[in-house]
Amino acid sequence: MPLPEGTLPVAIGLMVAGLSSFAFFAVGEAALGGEEAFKPVVSMWFATFALAPGCFLPLEQELGRALAARRALDQGGRPVVMRVLTLGSILAAIITLLLVVASPWLAGDYFGGNWVMVLALMIAITAYAPTHLARGICSGSGRFQSYAIVLGADGLVRVLLCVALAVVGVSSVGAFGLAVAVAPLAGVAIVAWRRDLRTDPGPPASWQEVTPNLGWLLLGSLMAASLVNAGPIATNLLAAENEEAFVTRFGQGVILARIPLFLFQAVQAALLPRLARQAAAGEMAEFRSGFKRLMKLVVAVGVAGTVGAWFLGPLAADLLFGADLTSRTLAVLAAGSAFYMLGLAIAQAVIALHGHAQVALGWTVGMVTFAVSTWLIEGEVFRRVELGLLIGSASAMLVFALALRTRLRAGAVPNEASVLEAMTDMPLEG
Repeated sequence: MPLPEGTLPVAIGLMVAGLSSFAFFAVGEAALGGEEAFKPVVSMWFATFALAPGCFLPLEQELGRALAARRALDQGGRPVVMRVLTLGSILAAIITLLLVVASPWLAGDYFGGNWVMVLALMIAITAYAPTHLARGICSGSGRFQSYAIVLGADGLVRVLLCVALAVVGVSSVGAFGLAVAVAPLAGVAIVAWRRDLRTDPGPPASWQEVTPNLGWLLLGSLMAASLVNAGPIATNLLAAENEEAFVTRFGQGVILARIPLFLFQAVQAALLPRLARQAAAGEMAEFRSGFKRLMKLVVAVGVAGTVGAWFLGPLAADLLFGADLTSRTLAVLAAGSAFYMLGLAIAQAVIALHGHAQVALGWTVGMVTFAVSTWLIEGEVFRRVELGLLIGSASAMLVFALALRTRLRAGAVPNEASVLEAMTDMPLEG
């Protein structure tokens, strides 16, 4: 069975985004002169990718699903886009208002007195709203090459902006924060120039057409994005005043631990839709067999990543970032990423089988478990947070495994809409 339409461009876009993360951390820290100076940018980075995909990814998924459904009926999708554009504008305004209310705490405690970083965070949230809507239009219209451009241009342009700032000698942390904030708009501008955001007039769209699963998707996406970015945020909140370098160092460890997760998410973009369409065609035996092979691959990648982190992680951290990280920290972070990777793979299968509520529950359990574990565990900051991530990710994975078993036993099968939602359910970005 050939790969479904668009999976390879999406996989390439994900790989470009992942590789850009390493370059951004290396260039930014070198330009600003060390871990402590780069700390506000790291804090803003992880806060952005906890909030933006968490809030706007569901709109992207629902827009893509609704446009694909109309495309199958040969109906124009412009009314659908206008509905989702309204929702996105309202959601962006609400988040910005909440950030304004929280700005004294953000500036004082989270960003160490830097108000420019608060402004950069607000701009980033505003910028990611049209970015996710553009991705929804591209995926729902079958323009997956443009989808990959929006996905990959974000990270690539962010690195280029930081290189430009470093070349001209800019050493203001606020300038690098603003580079993170405006970078996603570059991909939107490119696909708009290509006229790939165009839609045709069509029948009026009801709210029900664009919001049947929005609530569950919003809750699940927000919890999933929060969990995968929770480590550096928690480290920032728990670290003492003389431990500011810990935040940058922990963020670098998280990026290293994500290598298998980024690579697998790119591969999974090609594999999962094929499995789901086998189930949609009634080929459940092939679906189960293929999914078992997929799980074996995930386990193998997770084990290899954890073992590699233990033996090679400290050397890689030193070579790439000049960071002093222990084998224990990197191995535990890699194990947490492995459980998150397993959870993400199973969660996407559950979404393909219409289990949106179970996915929302699973990510919520994972996030709550992380918070409680980190609070109860005693000891140094790194140990508390890394164990919290491990326990939280493992808890979410167990919920998804039970949900998948339940959905399969109930005879649930995917359709084209649920396959598209599963394919674009990617809370890990950056």
